[in-house]
Amino acid sequence: MSKVAHYLQEHLLGEVMTSTDARRYFATDSSIFTLAPSIVVYPRNENDVRKTARFAWQLAERGRTIPITPRGWGTDMTGAALGEGIMLVFPAHMNRIIELDQKTGVVVVEPGLNYGRLQQTLQTHERFLPPYPASIEFSTIGGAIANNAGGEKSVKYGVTREYTKMLRVVLANGEVIETGRLSKREVNKKFGLTTFEGEIYRSLDKLFEEHTETIARSVRAVTKNTAGYNIFDVKRSDGSFDLTPLFVGSQGTLGIVSEITCETEAYNPETVLFAAYFESVQAACDTVEALRQAPQVPSAIEFVDANLLSMVSELNPNQLKAVLPTSAPAAVLLVELDSPNDRHRKKTVKYIHKILEKHAEQFREETDPTKQTELWKIRHASATILAHAHNQAKPLPLIEDAIVPVEKLHDLLTAVYQLFKQAQVDVAVWGHAGEGNIHVQPFFDIGQLGDRQKAFRIMDEYYRLIIQFGGSISAQHNDGRLRGPYLAAMYGEEVYALFQKIKKLFDPYEIMNPGVKISITKDDVRPLLRSSYSLEHLYQHMPRS
Repeated sequence: MSKVAHYLQEHLLGEVMTSTDARRYFATDSSIFTLAPSIVVYPRNENDVRKTARFAWQLAERGRTIPITPRGWGTDMTGAALGEGIMLVFPAHMNRIIELDQKTGVVVVEPGLNYGRLQQTLQTHERFLPPYPASIEFSTIGGAIANNAGGEKSVKYGVTREYTKMLRVVLANGEVIETGRLSKREVNKKFGLTTFEGEIYRSLDKLFEEHTETIARSVRAVTKNTAGYNIFDVKRSDGSFDLTPLFVGSQGTLGIVSEITCETEAYNPETVLFAAYFESVQAACDTVEALRQAPQVPSAIEFVDANLLSMVSELNPNQLKAVLPTSAPAAVLLVELDSPNDRHRKKTVKYIHKILEKHAEQFREETDPTKQTELWKIRHASATILAHAHNQAKPLPLIEDAIVPVEKLHDLLTAVYQLFKQAQVDVAVWGHAGEGNIHVQPFFDIGQLGDRQKAFRIMDEYYRLIIQFGGSISAQHNDGRLRGPYLAAMYGEEVYALFQKIKKLFDPYEIMNPGVKISITKDDVRPLLRSSYSLEHLYQHMPRS
């Protein structure tokens, strides 16, 4: 064990490990990259996190930099849960529900808490946290904060940032701050602090004042966007300030979240679910646009294409046999309503019937939970694809999280099919059609040089298309090491330079998860590619996207 590890073990309550097998285990997440940490730390409390950050800061002041990477259950698809220095693993100890206000539904939790466990607890109190990701049963709430996660319910309820009320954050120098919306008067008090926190508030205010017009111009016309840093809702026109939006989605690059306060919604388990089958992708996309004009926006509008259905049918002919029509559809939409108001629900159901009768080849409506679960198998069939290998080729999370304005969804899908036809690569498409957010995981053998080169060429072309259509390269899975190299192309050099200044302000010694999001190139990430890809650590749950 190194001197650094010995020092940490002496001063922390949590455990410190440097064994080869532990480091090997944490050398991969759900991305295509591999990078082993030097030291694995299981913090028991916020004080352990603070001491670790303070120690790394002091070392950096003397010219020795040891990065810190926060980690949950390692489901990140972009390589943001990987780092070569100190790995802070939160689920072991910092996994508690600290407080739940049954009147307001506000919940206070630690970052290592399993998202599914939190959801179960909330539902026993007739509440839920809507922007849960597909990985809810095998991911942490801290990971959701880091990525600003969204999921099937985001079309109605929005993403994690909208439910995050307050954070406790350990800054790079070990200071602990609390975030939340501050009035102009309260912000002025922060300006007067002689601490690192005071310096951050003063410098950020200056940056936002200098770049007001640039920030306003860089807003994307999409329903969700995790690319770069959220610089759009930190300082408002009334002079109020909130650092929460900046930390949510920052993937541990600005500070380490140690406590989370979230608002929740009333939970209604009685839903109406439609499965609609279409003869063309165009008809499905027209339906999506019409559904967004419904009297009440559906709580889910999910999409799978014919390629996914065909692959699943070939792999397991009986998996979807009972829920698909005899003639193979070009696309399927799963549309859910969860309104507890009978009058509103009936009005919206009537509207959906009218839309589906116009556009769909046929459709089913179910209110029985068991039959609904059967229909949801269509959308969850993506898990079968993710776990499949064709010879040595596997579906890789390369371009799986782009989003475009909903009215551009058909244009994007047409361009995607053409791109992969020209590349002669198998691909299936699924995702959150109600938001224009699709998942695409093409089959490649990552161990083959030719496939790796082809993969990067496709990434280049794919993200060029997304930017051309006015979209974002990162909707809900964030940038990490995978999409960080494309941020300058998406936002332009001026906004990217602002991101770099913000990163430098919060992390002057490059301690906080360096190589993630900012100041990362394709040449930096190529050496980190795995020689083979596997999701075997998720098979007890079945990987979902």
